[in-house]
Amino acid sequence: MSQTFPLAACAEMLWLDKPIEWRAARLRERGLGVGLWNYPDHDLAKLEATGANFTIMNGYLEGRLADADGADMLVASARETAQVGKRLGVDKLNLHGTGLGDGGIPIWQHEVVDGQMWLKARDTLMRLCDLAENEGVVFTLENLNLMDHPGCPFGSTADVLALVSSIDRPELRINLDLYHTQIGEGDLVRWCEKCLPWIGEVQVADNPGRCEPGTGEINYTGIARALHKMGYIGPVGMEAWAAGDSDAAVDAFVAAFTL
Repeated sequence: MSQTFPLAACAEMLWLDKPIEWRAARLRERGLGVGLWNYPDHDLAKLEATGANFTIMNGYLEGRLADADGADMLVASARETAQVGKRLGVDKLNLHGTGLGDGGIPIWQHEVVDGQMWLKARDTLMRLCDLAENEGVVFTLENLNLMDHPGCPFGSTADVLALVSSIDRPELRINLDLYHTQIGEGDLVRWCEKCLPWIGEVQVADNPGRCEPGTGEINYTGIARALHKMGYIGPVGMEAWAAGDSDAAVDAFVAAFTL
């Protein structure tokens, strides 16, 4: 057996009693990349000093895709975040249809997304691709389920795929979060197949509970085999809480994605 995919884990969700730089260093010791959320919460110098491979972090602090004021805010915020991402050597900078507030609740909620919003979202993403091309970074657009993130525009796997595939530029990829896909759509393997040409990262957590593989209903060993069979060789990141011990959670994740 060998580790088939580059693996990473979200440092924000593990070893909650330890400083973030300790968590990043621990993941580096375990041979995993490190995912982050919002950089202002952390001391960048301490994170740099860990020597960790930072695989993904939020690519903006404010803004939204589908209206003029929100788009301008998003592009300006993404421009600042790109500089931080380059400083840390982050592989991907993550986006959503709108900024998320406390508990992941969308700040700007829309139950119905009309045609004008679709056109504006596509235009905003094209602007972000131009920014990414100039800065030498890559953005990802993440799907979010509407139970945890009610009213989030462009949250479904189908919507994210439609936007990213229609733009079809290397500066914009899909952050395919299978925890959210399971709640929103199910049929995980076929969604992986549909999204495959545009996937920048696959993120995982089990459901219910959003904990490590093996704690819920998703057969992640089967998912790993299917990803390998379809030729996916990109990163897989665990964005999950630990059901108990964080090292044991990392062990379970690594085991599920080692073929």
